Amino acid sequence: MKLLKKIAVAVVMTASMLVVSSNVFAAEVSNAAVAAAAKTTEAKLLEAKSLLEKGGDANTTEQIQNALNEARQSVKEFRYEPTERSRQKLNDKLKLARDAFLKNDNAKALAEVEAALVIYTDIKKIYDAGH
Repeated sequence: MKLLKKIAVAVVMTASMLVVSSNVFAAEVSNAAVAAAAKTTEAKLLEAKSLLEKGGDANTTEQIQNALNEARQSVKEFRYEPTERSRQKLNDKLKLARDAFLKNDNAKALAEVEAALVIYTDIKKIYDAGH
């Protein structure tokens, strides 16, 4: 009977350790995805800013649109609860930048991208402090 109790305890302990380790692994995967989204967001914002500063000619129009669209998509994955409102503001700035660019107002688009970069920097500071 003692042997069965020891086996049962060992099985329960092993199962609980597996559950805990899988939760920790899931959190690490989630953190990695958020960190990757943060890097992508920053890269695409800087790419859009660089292209807009050069002047959006016919050759770069599609590149600027793609950079802004990819930045908006990656912002959606850059989720961290304490920065949720700021993330929404960042997404709004990116939408305004894209709309301004589509209306051939590169100066306004550039201003919106620069404002988005400021918001991104604040979000990244808060995210880094929490991780």
